[in-house]
Amino acid sequence: MKIHEKYILRCIELGKNGLGTTAPNPMVGCVILCDNTIIGEGFTSPFGGHHAEVNAINSVKDKSLLKKATLYVSLEPCSHFGKTPPCTDLIIKSGIPRVVIGLKDPHSKVAGKGIHALRKAGIEVIFPVLEEACEDHHKRFLTFHLKKRPYIILKWAESADGYIAPTSELREKKPQPFWISNRYSKQLVHQWRAEEQAILVGTNTVLEDNPKLNARTWVGKSPLRVVLDRELKIPSDYNVFDDSADTLVYTNSDSDGPKQKGAEIQTIDFSRKVVETICQDLHSRQVQSIIVEGGAQTLISFIKAKAWDEARIFVGNSEFGDGIKAPVITAREIEKKRIATDTLRILKND
Repeated sequence: MKIHEKYILRCIELGKNGLGTTAPNPMVGCVILCDNTIIGEGFTSPFGGHHAEVNAINSVKDKSLLKKATLYVSLEPCSHFGKTPPCTDLIIKSGIPRVVIGLKDPHSKVAGKGIHALRKAGIEVIFPVLEEACEDHHKRFLTFHLKKRPYIILKWAESADGYIAPTSELREKKPQPFWISNRYSKQLVHQWRAEEQAILVGTNTVLEDNPKLNARTWVGKSPLRVVLDRELKIPSDYNVFDDSADTLVYTNSDSDGPKQKGAEIQTIDFSRKVVETICQDLHSRQVQSIIVEGGAQTLISFIKAKAWDEARIFVGNSEFGDGIKAPVITAREIEKKRIATDTLRILKND
């Protein structure tokens, strides 16, 4: 492996430490190398804190070494003032002579300006390096800025014979909600919730299962709960309105039901391009990623609108014989693995 690729891979590894905390900033990783020795590392702090480059430079004990060091970073350094000063200013001030960048930043405030600022200051800039791997790592950030919508993950569990939920008769015999996947898969779902900014469900899923939609068995912030409730049918004492996480309810423009305590109510026109409208509104709210958990019709609506990037499907070992059929989806399978009694399939929408 070439040396530049080696350390950009390390940047990606470091950047993953920011998953679930950095948005709307990207989860960048940074490595500083001098005489083939790593003298500093860093990743993006939670939103409002230092960027990866600042954390990496601050971690260097002997700052005199920076004048002969190479800085590796997974995404182009910013050159504008936001919550923090431009990273390019600190890199230039530190005297670092060479910067290796994995991927150019598509954000309109950066988009090559960081590279230009570094080169103008006489710094050697090498890019792109492992561009495809960096694109995958920064997929949420890139989708948000290039497609003007959140990165969308569809998630559901289905029985071995292809049902997302059993018949009402079978549900009455079992406690609610009716689980298909095992406890290890359920914990993994809570990890995913802590990694993404929002989670979305339809009315029937809430009425039938009364889910909390928060992260309980994993350390991390619970996502914004997004609920589609066209006619404001969901009672105010349901779990999605508790104080464990924020809730956003999309309802029909002509609904005149009671305002739910502890939730923001957003009226939209359910008769016209609902998925696109929701994606646009979430984009305006700076939501970069969302998990769509169901039910079946909600998932199908996103599939039909071609508004999805990943599908994560758990297949349990039980059979229902009848019930609500799981969505049908065709895409490239990028991963398939066993989680105890379950099979997890991850599909990518290319």
